Amino acid sequence: MVDVSKKEPMMREARAEGFIQLQKATLDLIRRDETKKGNVLTTAEIAGIQAAKKTSELIPLCHPLAITHISVDTCLGDNGVKVTATARCQGSTGIEMEALTTTAIALLTIYDMCKAVDKTMVIGDIRLIEKSKKSLHP
Repeated sequence: MVDVSKKEPMMREARAEGFIQLQKATLDLIRRDETKKGNVLTTAEIAGIQAAKKTSELIPLCHPLAITHISVDTCLGDNGVKVTATARCQGSTGIEMEALTTTAIALLTIYDMCKAVDKTMVIGDIRLIEKSKKSLHP
């Protein structure tokens, strides 16, 4: 791990997004909440939040962080679902890995919940879209 002990703690925020392409019939099942495994979007959002808390256990050299906020937004479109995650903490290192992990796991959860009805799903475009840090002492 990188030594961050001499870095000043700051308010840090990161946003990430990704997309899963789905068939129209699959999107209709999600809209009507008729998938066999339950509510796809709510489950994906919860899975993403859980993943954020486990990021340092999943990525070997990632620092454990005291996350102060994590949100997962899912948006149904014409050809799939867009997932956007926002993560915040007060710390000495960035929180972008938590935002990216949240996004990836939310998308994988959608995949898992729909794999019985859609064999053509494609996950892609997972990326960091913004990160920032601000001093805790204005």
